Amino acid sequence: MHIGAFVLAAQFPGQGQGETLHRAVRTAEVAEEAGLDSVWLAEHHFVPYGVCPSAVTLAALMLGRTRRIRVGTAVTVLPTAHPVNVAEQAALLHLTSGGRFSLGLGRGGPWVDLEVFGSGLKAYEEGFPEALDLVLRWLREPRVGADGERYKFREVAVVPRPDEQLEGAPGPEVVVACTSPKSVKLAAERGLPMLLGMHCGDEDKAEMTALWRRCAREAGRSPEEIALAGHVSAGVAQIADSTADAQEILTKSMPGWLKQGLDAHVTVDGRVRAMRDPVAYTEKLCGLHPVGTPQLAADRLAATSEKTGITRFALLTEGSGDLACTEENIRRLGGEVRDLLA
Repeated sequence: MHIGAFVLAAQFPGQGQGETLHRAVRTAEVAEEAGLDSVWLAEHHFVPYGVCPSAVTLAALMLGRTRRIRVGTAVTVLPTAHPVNVAEQAALLHLTSGGRFSLGLGRGGPWVDLEVFGSGLKAYEEGFPEALDLVLRWLREPRVGADGERYKFREVAVVPRPDEQLEGAPGPEVVVACTSPKSVKLAAERGLPMLLGMHCGDEDKAEMTALWRRCAREAGRSPEEIALAGHVSAGVAQIADSTADAQEILTKSMPGWLKQGLDAHVTVDGRVRAMRDPVAYTEKLCGLHPVGTPQLAADRLAATSEKTGITRFALLTEGSGDLACTEENIRRLGGEVRDLLA
C-alpha cells in the first residue's frame, strides 16, 4: 500500500493566501517526515477552492525541500498550457529530483481560464488527446515536430532529454485524470495509469479500473503492462480518536471552504453549473473515505484496494483548514494507519 497526501491548497474562510500556501508546503515536509510515499498537487485559477495556479512550480519547490518522497501533479491542466512547455518542465524535474516526479495530466473544466489564457472552449472539448500525445512524444523521442490541428511546428531537439543519466527511469511517470469512459479509454490505449477522483466510491472506481483493463487489452497493451499499471485513488483522510470526532472536524470546516470555492467558478460560455451542496458533499466524503479512527481508516483503505485493485492513494489531509491539525493528521496517517496496513 502506497499512501500519499493530496494538496489542494484550499483557502478556508478568513485565511490569507500566503497562510494557505504555507500549509501546502508544510504538508509535503511533514509527509516526508511521517513516512508517506507521495504528495500530489492540484492547480486552480482565480478561485479560493485552491490557490496554487501552477502544480509544476509548487512541485519544484517541494522536490527541493524533500529528499525521498515522490511529488506529482494532480493535475496539470493541459488545455491552458502548451504541452511542450509542460513536457520540458516535467523532464527537468525528473532529472533534477533523481526520478521522484510524476506528471499528472487532466482536461480541467469549462472555466473562464480558457478565455484568460487564450485557449478557447475547443481546446477543452476536443484538444486534450492531441496535447497529451505531444507531451508523450516529447518525453520519449530525441526530436519532435508537430502537424496537428492545434499545434504545428518544425522538428526540434528535445532538451533536456528525460532519459539521460537515470538508470531504469526512461522518463517521468505520466498519469491521467479520468472521470468518464472516454477518458478511461484514452488513458488505457496509451498504457497510462489513471488518477480517480475523491467524489467516486469503490464501486465506481472498480468499474473504471475494469474498463481500463479491457480497453488496454483491446489496444494491444501487454499483460505485464496492464498488471503493473499504478492507478491512483484520490480521497479524504481525517484521523481522530473517534469516528465522530473525525467527522466533526470536517463537517465544521469543509462546507464553508467548499461553498466559497465552488461558487467562485465561472464558466467561459455562461453555461449553467450544477454545483454540489457543500454539507451533503462533505458528509458523502466522510462516508466514502478514511475518516475516523486509525483502525477504521486502515480498514477503508484495505477495502478500497481489495475492491478496485488500486494500491496507491492520494488523500486530502488539510480538510480541517488548520495547520496544526493537518500536521497531526499526516503524522497519524503515516504512523498508526500505515502500521495497521503493514
